[in-house]
Amino acid sequence: MPAAALSRDSVIRPTPGESMPQISIGDTSLYYESQGPATREAIVFSPGLLWNTSLFASQVETLKAHYRCVSYDHRGQGRSAPSPQRAIDMEVVYRDAAALIEALGLAPVHFCGVSMGGFVGLRLAARRPDLIRSLILLDTTARPERPERVRQYRKLNLVSRWIGHWAVAGRVLPILFAASVLADPARREDRKRWRRMLVRSRRDLWRAVNGVIERDGVEAEIGRIAAPTLVMVGDQDVATPPAEAEHIAAAIPGARLIRIPEAGHSAPVEQPALVTREIKRFLTDIA
Repeated sequence: MPAAALSRDSVIRPTPGESMPQISIGDTSLYYESQGPATREAIVFSPGLLWNTSLFASQVETLKAHYRCVSYDHRGQGRSAPSPQRAIDMEVVYRDAAALIEALGLAPVHFCGVSMGGFVGLRLAARRPDLIRSLILLDTTARPERPERVRQYRKLNLVSRWIGHWAVAGRVLPILFAASVLADPARREDRKRWRRMLVRSRRDLWRAVNGVIERDGVEAEIGRIAAPTLVMVGDQDVATPPAEAEHIAAAIPGARLIRIPEAGHSAPVEQPALVTREIKRFLTDIA
């Protein structure tokens, strides 16, 4: 996509020892970043809808000393190739992730997914256990979108597509972030940065939004997930409330459930230190 369409706040510049290439996956090209020793176990970071690799900047900065950290953008989002689909189906996105892991020779990986990335992680762990060493889920659900949310999101998506992202930013921020974070005077600069990211998002994002709100659930599949699993959720998440995380943790044998205080639907940036600490603790425990 043209450089002018990118948010300057979300562009991460490479430093020595880090690579930021595109990789051809089937009928698309995915943007990814690989940081940390190539010989170490890999953590694959899969972002949520409306986000890109910058969602995990804090976690990668800490974890890359001991793991190969690979973050990527979903097709039709971030700096990955566009898609002609009216709705970028979750089954397609799931297959993209599996192909990325195989193409880079990363398996088995620790897979960390937020929201939409969690939809991908659940499918991978249930269907391709050969690719997954452990599963880390944040602010996600195994169920289809709730009907009342589908109606709300369709309206926002329509306005965003034909008028512009700026027209819905004020309605989207409370979906993505905790009310306490949005009201905290100390987080003013964070809020400005997040709003700019939303407003400057690529205009074809509506295709990915359609895929998310029209997705099928995977409730019937997650009971067969055998990989060690950590489920985290912001205690103020309104998009996928804590009950959704509880449902996942109850269905996956041995899953660990943690509530992140003062966080909404974007816990890795709302409470970055706490999320990183819990990921480190989980990976140490299963090592």
